Amino acid sequence: MTLKIAVAQLNFTVGDITGNARRIAWAASTAHAQGAHLLLTPELSICGCSASDLLLRPSFIVACDEAVATIAGQTAGLAGLTLVIGHPASAAQGLCNAASVIRDGRVIGVYAKRALDDRMCGERRWFAPGQGAGVFEVQDFRVGLLIGQDAELEPSMQQARQAGAELLAAISAAPYYAGQGSEREALMAERARARGLPLVCVCPVGGQDEVVFAGRSFAVAADGRLVGRAPSFAEQLAVIGVTRAGAALRLAADIAPTREADADLWDALVMGLRDYAGKSGFQSAVLGLSGGIDSALVLALAVDALGRERVSTVTMPSPYTAAISLEDARDMARRLGVRLDDIDIQPLFERLRQSLHPLFGGKTEDATEENLQARIRGVLLMALSNKHGHLLLTTGNKSEYATGYCTLYGDMCGGFAPIKDVLKTAVFRLARWRNAHDPYGSGANPIPERIITRAPSAELRPDQTDQDSLPPYEVLDAIIERYVENDASSAELIAAGFGQADVEQVARLLKASEYKRRQSAPGTRVTRRGFGGDWRYPIASKFRA
Repeated sequence: MTLKIAVAQLNFTVGDITGNARRIAWAASTAHAQGAHLLLTPELSICGCSASDLLLRPSFIVACDEAVATIAGQTAGLAGLTLVIGHPASAAQGLCNAASVIRDGRVIGVYAKRALDDRMCGERRWFAPGQGAGVFEVQDFRVGLLIGQDAELEPSMQQARQAGAELLAAISAAPYYAGQGSEREALMAERARARGLPLVCVCPVGGQDEVVFAGRSFAVAADGRLVGRAPSFAEQLAVIGVTRAGAALRLAADIAPTREADADLWDALVMGLRDYAGKSGFQSAVLGLSGGIDSALVLALAVDALGRERVSTVTMPSPYTAAISLEDARDMARRLGVRLDDIDIQPLFERLRQSLHPLFGGKTEDATEENLQARIRGVLLMALSNKHGHLLLTTGNKSEYATGYCTLYGDMCGGFAPIKDVLKTAVFRLARWRNAHDPYGSGANPIPERIITRAPSAELRPDQTDQDSLPPYEVLDAIIERYVENDASSAELIAAGFGQADVEQVARLLKASEYKRRQSAPGTRVTRRGFGGDWRYPIASKFRA
């Protein structure tokens, strides 16, 4: 006898409970037509993962309960099919991150997640931990149900085995970060091998606010061998076959090939932007095109995500804008076929300087005048966003947000920051990758080579370059990565060989810029820790190590 398991690697939307339920019902009907006996949906698929404080609203939970009941009724005629649906559910201990097992129109079991994720998701704010094991039978196979981090912990797997499970089904919704897919597969292979149980894991795909889900659902044999994998960043209803071979279970499925890391990273950024715009109701986007590397990369992302006809760009030269910057911006706009308008900000800049001069008390010009230029541009771009309904894309990268090398109410203005979690060194790397690849057919080699090779500059004063006031990007980014993502201390960084002056400068800038980041636009998280929900530092703090 063969057990056919279908995994619904789908793109769900937070709060679209009716739409999500409709997608699950479609997946159930399709899986049944393909001869599947078990359908697995991802963690919290009814309400969408990252529902956050919507989970505190009683009416939201009631709507989820009603959707589960609706699906049970709609799938009652799918004889021989068992469904596992992720959703929030009330229990004696409180609200739980749960999964219902549905067959023949009835809920035959409910399992609640035991291992809550507090660092990244802060689940204990909304959920109480579950208890016990969730084991059910399908086609004479005993399946142990695990949710999210349950599959990473020995006690949960051991409890499932003790309850008679011979196959583990893990429903997950772990957000993507670079390298996450291979790390997860390796960990689950180790856990499966340790317990001698094969494991099937379903994961969602799609962007939701600051996180993106990569999909890449998979199956591993009891000896830890990978036996099935769905593609990254694509919806799929994948089927895995399970047969008995004596006392062992044999799994068989298609294995999507692994890809180079930057291909996944590019798809993550594209999907994060596309879904943020689409799920928020934006039909178009606008950005300031400076002729620099950051805005160039954001434009390439925007065209891949939304299409050239839905992206507008604006150049806004000041007295310090180099002629070659305008040439490169126009060249790139031509290459990608997007609209490009030009607004000279020099008259506005001079008028503001004249208006403010009597109030500046004779003080010499400094960063104040530099920031005026960025703020004029922010006002103009926000006006275009308001008038035309465009989503304004900010173009700052993680290195800039970390050090405060960005202007509040200036270049930080906007609704979404696509490369907010991309370090400057990765910006250059991705630009070269995109020039070598055209994954969405939007145009080959879109970024002029001079944009990549020129020294980066904000062009807010004569002969300015980024490195005038910052360590070299290779040093800066290495310090930021260790400090932000790995919680390394200043002393540890200095001991690792970084210069004391560089470490102290970056640590000081990181702390001093927190108030800016608190007011920044959301952006897709693609590292282990970005400046979003998983970075919760105080603005006023005396701690400096």
